[in-house]
Amino acid sequence: MAKETMITIALVPVSELVSQTVISLFDTIHASKEVIFQKENFQIFSRFLERTSIILRELPLQNIYNPESLKNALEILHREVKVANKLAMDCTKRNKVYLLVNCRKIAKQLDRSTKEISRALSLIPLALLDVSSAIKDQLSNLCENMLDTEFRAAVVEEEILAKIELGIQERNGARSYANDLLFLIAKTLGISTEQGQLKKEFEDFRCEIEDVNLRKELAESLQMEQIIALLEKADATSSAEEKEKKYLEKRNSMGGQPLAPLARFRCPITQNIMVDPVETSSGQTFERSAIEKCFAEGNTLCPITMLPLDTSVLRPNKTLRQSIEEWKERNTIITIASMKPKLLSSEGEEVLQTLDKLQSLCMERELHREWVIMEDYVPVLIGLLSEKNQEIRKHALVILSMLAADSEANKEKITKVDNALESIVRSLARKVGESELALHLLLELSRSSAARDCMGNVQGCILLSVTMLSSDDDHAARDAEELLENLAFLNQNVKQMARANYFKPMLQLLSSGGEEVRMVMAETLAEIELTDHNKLSIVKDGALPPLVQMLSHGDIDMKKVAVRALLNLSNLPENGQQMIKEGAVGPLFELLYRHSLAEPKLREQVAATIMHLSESTSTQEVNHEQVLLLESDEDILKLFSLVSLTGPDIQPSILKTFYALCQSPSGSDVRMKLRQLSVVQVLVQLCEAATHRVRANAVNLFYCLTKDGDHSTFQEHVGQRCIETLLRIIETSNDVEEIASALGIVSNLPKNLEMTQCLVDAGAVPKICACLTDGNIDASYRRQVVENAVGALYHFTVPTNQEWQKTVAEAGIIPVLVHLLTSGTSLTRQKAAIALKQLSESSNVLSRPVRKNGILQCCFSKPEIGCPAHLGICEVESSFCLLEAKALDPLVRMVGETDLGACEASLDALLTLIDEDKPQNGSRVLDNANAIAPIIRLLNSNSVVLQRKCLKTLERIFQLDELKKKYGSSAQMSLVDIAQQKASDIRDMKSLAAKILAQLGLLGNQSSFF
Repeated sequence: MAKETMITIALVPVSELVSQTVISLFDTIHASKEVIFQKENFQIFSRFLERTSIILRELPLQNIYNPESLKNALEILHREVKVANKLAMDCTKRNKVYLLVNCRKIAKQLDRSTKEISRALSLIPLALLDVSSAIKDQLSNLCENMLDTEFRAAVVEEEILAKIELGIQERNGARSYANDLLFLIAKTLGISTEQGQLKKEFEDFRCEIEDVNLRKELAESLQMEQIIALLEKADATSSAEEKEKKYLEKRNSMGGQPLAPLARFRCPITQNIMVDPVETSSGQTFERSAIEKCFAEGNTLCPITMLPLDTSVLRPNKTLRQSIEEWKERNTIITIASMKPKLLSSEGEEVLQTLDKLQSLCMERELHREWVIMEDYVPVLIGLLSEKNQEIRKHALVILSMLAADSEANKEKITKVDNALESIVRSLARKVGESELALHLLLELSRSSAARDCMGNVQGCILLSVTMLSSDDDHAARDAEELLENLAFLNQNVKQMARANYFKPMLQLLSSGGEEVRMVMAETLAEIELTDHNKLSIVKDGALPPLVQMLSHGDIDMKKVAVRALLNLSNLPENGQQMIKEGAVGPLFELLYRHSLAEPKLREQVAATIMHLSESTSTQEVNHEQVLLLESDEDILKLFSLVSLTGPDIQPSILKTFYALCQSPSGSDVRMKLRQLSVVQVLVQLCEAATHRVRANAVNLFYCLTKDGDHSTFQEHVGQRCIETLLRIIETSNDVEEIASALGIVSNLPKNLEMTQCLVDAGAVPKICACLTDGNIDASYRRQVVENAVGALYHFTVPTNQEWQKTVAEAGIIPVLVHLLTSGTSLTRQKAAIALKQLSESSNVLSRPVRKNGILQCCFSKPEIGCPAHLGICEVESSFCLLEAKALDPLVRMVGETDLGACEASLDALLTLIDEDKPQNGSRVLDNANAIAPIIRLLNSNSVVLQRKCLKTLERIFQLDELKKKYGSSAQMSLVDIAQQKASDIRDMKSLAAKILAQLGLLGNQSSFF
């Protein structure tokens, strides 16, 4: 098939082959983005393919001199993309567990495809194609990135594979091991841990082996059989009935008598049955511990052949070990089955001996306890609790406790035996040793919800007996306390209904029952403590329509209980959006606006529910159909007016409602409308609220509105008193989010003389600076505080007022800003660079002239050395010099960052070192700091602003012959590209690029480029 494809492709013209390859790339990119398993690896791979498609579409395919070499490269690329597409499709369609156990193979295949695609791209004959240097660089970088990238399975996937390999290697038959492994697999793959779902996934995985067999992959088939054998021991993969049927078929096929061990099962040295048989270099097998002991004693001859042994060679004899284990299991099954009649027909000492042996077998392995359950020992053991012999009763209690601890099913099986609980309770009233064993068994049973339901009938007896226990025994007292806690819920019918999963019948009654019944059902939904999964299920199963209908009921009590139920369900985004769709918004607003005085608690709960609904809208994706809480300007005005008409019980919810709406996909419209309604005036007043919840939410919303608003809106309402209030919050609040928002408001206030003077008069500088020198500036919860604090400093770093600048410098903030260039978030680094740039703009005039020494002074004092950029004496606190502040290196590193904002800010800061009239000194400083090469690379940036700034910079730098020689060749191709662009909006850039080319001697001064 592959050969036919190659022959077909060979006949296709180059242009069509490129088109087909690009289409295949798009298909594979789409398929890769659909993959859930190993999502991160496939995302990286799809980004490589996107970059590949961009480059292919840029190739000029006309007038190719020799298309064969290009065809060869495209054929390889086309083939490898098809292979990758199949892998992505498989990872979308195949069973999740199968994909997990093959995660290493998938990562390896991704790695191979990436390397092969890189190889194919490197074969494209760029020399024969008229491509730009930018395309060449992109292709070179892409190939290098693809070769450098290694795809690996995730850590948790490797952990699961290690557990599988260990379980297979050690033949771990424990059900608990299989259960833990299966639940870890389910958690990793996002599979529901509900038994039905787990069993379905396991059966689908089992079906995958058929496909493996068809492909005749023997090694993979064997591995899957081993994994299936390991996982099928888990409770969820098969029902108790299926396991019991399989066990009985196995037991009935064995006969009734134990088999004697084969001679080869015994170690030739110890004559004991081997546990860990190993084969020596002579080919003989011994118990590992026995032969190792011989070696330790200096014996290096084979105990059987007397030949010299290589003591470093001990190979596990897995086949023999498996045979020994199968023999042991066979005899144990027969032994367990044969003991049951003895317990039913024997008396006294023989029963005790049988119980002692059964207890020992139960303690050995969980698998033995599973066989005891399948042999239906539970009713027999419960019956023995009525025996007169206390030792018999104690043995029975111990064995029952071990069985109960293994699973929920075992607990339920014990409690359902006739008179089981009554028999256990009777043991509570007996001697201390027996009563403690009975208490421990009851405690184990009480950990199962099904068993607890059965315990309700004997609860009084249990509690009475528990109080009779000796309080001197700490262990027994703890067991009694936990048992009481587990049983306490039995008197709480609502929780009992929740635990019994009565949700569906409850919802049926909620829809179709009489008013009293509906009231009770709604009350239940309002009171029970639900998991998120339960909340989603309840809404999905139809709880909302009857609850929304109850909101319009004439009975106020019906309204109250409906609101409480909706409040309990509404804090999940999916549920909140569904409530809006189901029409809950209108009735809720009706309740909020009308029930003002008579029902304050109801109004508070309605406001909280509406807040949840608004928060659900902020989680919507932009490109999807939007669910709107407020559909008109009138709705916005009406709801916000309640902020002024209500008290601190309602105000926080309404403020948080609008804050959430401002974060939604339609948030910009909401923010604009709020500013038009002059809500800023209300928020300014609420910033002084005595109630912290009101004030903090008002500050948060206020900050949100300042981010993209018209400055005149805030100039009108923010005066000296408001500024002092904000600074007081910054200085005294314990709420980090409130502090960050207050700083954000200050940061976004108009940068004019009047506003900045108000800030200075209020003592803003030291308070803002304190937020940066707090010592916790690197802590994650302080990041927003630091970002906004740096932004707030812009008011005082403008070069138009050097006194304000000195205030900031004298507060020791410049070194902090330099530190933030490397330790802050991307936005913090950008803001820090802008602040340093503004300060640096004053350095030239503030740099102190170098003092010239007289003739005698030359002999006795060391001459002053001026700053290489400013040619004077510079200090951090007096001239704000970037060199003295050691800011050059971090700024240069930022110039190479992918974040355009940080990149532009750092470039602006560096450019302050180049004097427009005398650029030589600053240019040399940038050269020494290795800044010129990254500036040249920015000529290829997607940002026209950055390109323009780089051109202006290079025009100054290349006034120095030494720098022209050093960097001219690396800049010329990018300059030519800019000069040749046809866009009319960059004419100034084209002329400037041509001017620089003329500087470099590559273009005449009379060129048409000018």
